[in-house]
Amino acid sequence: MKGRTRLIFYVLSVYVIVQFIWWGYHMIDLTREVAVESQVISKRVTMILGEGAVFLVILFVGIWQIHRSIRKDLKLTERQNNFLLSVTHELKTPLAASKLYVQTILKRDLSKEQTHQILHKAVEENDRLERMIDNILNASRLESKALVLSREEIDLTQLVHQTIERFSAITRSTNLVATVDVAATINADRLMLETILNNLIENALKYAGSNLPIEVYAHTKNGMTQFGVKDLGTGIPDQYHLDVFQKFYRIGNEDTRTQKGSGLGLYIVAELVRLHHWSISYKHNTPHGAHFSISTHHG
Repeated sequence: MKGRTRLIFYVLSVYVIVQFIWWGYHMIDLTREVAVESQVISKRVTMILGEGAVFLVILFVGIWQIHRSIRKDLKLTERQNNFLLSVTHELKTPLAASKLYVQTILKRDLSKEQTHQILHKAVEENDRLERMIDNILNASRLESKALVLSREEIDLTQLVHQTIERFSAITRSTNLVATVDVAATINADRLMLETILNNLIENALKYAGSNLPIEVYAHTKNGMTQFGVKDLGTGIPDQYHLDVFQKFYRIGNEDTRTQKGSGLGLYIVAELVRLHHWSISYKHNTPHGAHFSISTHHG
C-alpha cells in the first residue's frame, strides 16, 4: 500500500473515531435532558448508546487489524525491493565474471594449467548462478504450492559426504567436516533434501567463511533423525531468530550490506522442512556461531 493511500486511511479512521466520540457526547447530554421527562426515551437512548459502544469497539478492532496488515505489507514490499536489488546484482556478477574468464582465455596465450584454473573459476560462477536460479524457482513453486513430495528411503550418511565433497571441490575448502552415524537413513524427497543441505551449507560458507570449520551432522536414535549444520561465524542476534526464515528477509540494509544473498535460502529450507512435517530451529553454536537443527521421525 502506497504512502498516500495509507495517509488517507489513517485520516479517515481518526475522523470516524472523533465523530463517534462527539456523537456519543451529545447522546449522553441528550439523555440527561430527557431523563426527567420520559423514562421510556431515556431507556431507548441508553440502548442506542450501548449499541454504539459495541460498534465503536468493533471499529477499533477492525482499524487495528488493518493497521497490522498495512505494516506487514510495507515490510514485505521493503524485503521484495531488497530482493530485487540483491538478485539484480548477483545475477550480473557471475555472468560478468564468466564472460571475463572466457575473454581472458580467448585473448591471451595461456598455459594449460592457467587455462584449467580459469575454466574452474568459470564453472564455479555458473554453479553459483544455477543455485540462485534454482532458489528463485523453488520459492515460486512453494508460493503456488506446486511442489509435491516424492518420498524414498535415503542414505543420509552418504548424501552428507557427497554434498561436502561437492562444496569442498567448488570452494577449495578443507574445513567442511561431516559428523554422521555409519548408517543414518531418512524417509524424504531426495531433491528437496539435497536443496535443504545445499542451502544450509551455502549459508554457513557465506557468513562464516571457508576458513573456519563448518560441521554437517546427522544422527539417528530411537526412530528420530536429527541433522543440521554448525558454523563458527558471528551467528544471528536473538531478535532475528525467527525472522531469518521469512521470505526475502535479510538482516541489515541492502545498500550497506556486504554479504551476498537473495533472502530465499533459509525461507526455502524452512518451507521444505514444513512440507516433510519436520521441525527446524536455530541455536547458538558453542563457543560461537550459528547452528541450524532439523528433527524428524521416520515414516
